[in-house]
Amino acid sequence: MRISPDVNQNIDVFQKRLHCDLNFDIVFRAITICGRTAAMFFVDGFAKDEIIEKLMEFFYSNVEPDQLADAHTFSKACVPYCEVTLREEEEEIATGILSGELALFVDGFDRCVAIDTRTYPQRGNAEPEKDRAFRGSKDAFVETLILNTALIRRRIRDPQLCMENMTVGTKSKTDLSLCYLDDKVDKKLLTNIKNRISAAQVEALTMNQQSLADLLVKKKWYNPFPKFKYTERPDVCAAQILEGDIVILVDNAPYAMILPSALFDITDEVNDYFFPPITGTYLRLTRFLVTIATLLVTPLWLMFLMTPQWIPDWLSFIVPKEEPHVPIIAQLLILEIAIDGLKLASLNTPNMLTTSLSVISAIVVGDFAVQSGWFSAETMLYMALVAIATYTQPNFELGYAIKFMRMFLLLVTWFFGAWGFFIGLALIFLVMVSNRTVSGGCYLYPLIPLNPRDLMRKFFRVRLKSKNER
Repeated sequence: MRISPDVNQNIDVFQKRLHCDLNFDIVFRAITICGRTAAMFFVDGFAKDEIIEKLMEFFYSNVEPDQLADAHTFSKACVPYCEVTLREEEEEIATGILSGELALFVDGFDRCVAIDTRTYPQRGNAEPEKDRAFRGSKDAFVETLILNTALIRRRIRDPQLCMENMTVGTKSKTDLSLCYLDDKVDKKLLTNIKNRISAAQVEALTMNQQSLADLLVKKKWYNPFPKFKYTERPDVCAAQILEGDIVILVDNAPYAMILPSALFDITDEVNDYFFPPITGTYLRLTRFLVTIATLLVTPLWLMFLMTPQWIPDWLSFIVPKEEPHVPIIAQLLILEIAIDGLKLASLNTPNMLTTSLSVISAIVVGDFAVQSGWFSAETMLYMALVAIATYTQPNFELGYAIKFMRMFLLLVTWFFGAWGFFIGLALIFLVMVSNRTVSGGCYLYPLIPLNPRDLMRKFFRVRLKSKNER
């Protein structure tokens, strides 16, 4: 519904709509501008008091009667501020006020003058906790959308860089930004993403970007592999945008979604690019090998224990010296769950006690667990290696996907022996091959379909070349 030229009617409408009698932080201020009644609505926690004071001072002393002909003339001649918009729909005006705009109604104007005086509470953009780098910038995304877009804009000074604003949620009206290079982005994928966001009928993005991910991709329950890459680093986002990817920033979220993302994209880490090519290649290959080891170490050991005739003499030491009191499969599964229990405990432990908890769990619990007969020393060793190796994987969701596949492989190996181990590997491979990215591509690209040049670049860090060298 459009607003009325009668300022008193507009005051009544928005006082009721915004529940000014109940909300102490929504401020209504009536003023007089050159003999005309005017009213301002704004949220106290978002508005900049100094700017409002300067505006009111200007309205009281510098406005002439001929400048009050209409809202357009008034906004051009009498509002000494750069971010000014004229709005006429009640819903749009109310959303703007709750987002932090100052809404100015003047008697006789059929449009509202919306002045963007907002500033959001925010923390400093210090180095991220998760995506740390030995070198490179130490800034990170925060919970304020406009600052996050500025961090990317600072790194890409190209007019082709577009940051398209959209809103999701009938109640929350959460702002998000699609960041891409117009001359490099896949236009079909971009249109598809925008259509999915526009068609999302939800009240709010309750879990922020995870809620948005659920709306964009309908995953099967048995497929735990992530479809998005998440990062807190603006330099990583800038690099992906320059390669033609789309970055989605959501207000109140201190990290970005990068799409489309295949398996090899998700396993990339920023430290690979802050060292010489040979060092970056070594780190990358090490991470790949350790990731594969976390999947195979315990299932492979269990398979050898079930088929001792396959164990060569030089590996005979892997067989436990004593007959276990608890079946090996039970030991492995209990430890899988116990490790996650310790992780959850560390999350809820005050920082000053975290070290103490780690020492107690590692020394006391581990030592007594072996002495009591619940676990064998070999089981504790291999699970400890797996638990530590998991932290070489930069993506949290992919780490748990590998964990679920490892537990599945343990179970089929226990029930069906060596045949179960190889059939389990085949099924895991089929699940990954059948997986699709947001753009519809294969999850294992460039391995399937094979692209030798791109595959080599995923494993080996190459030197950046100038245009003259290409």
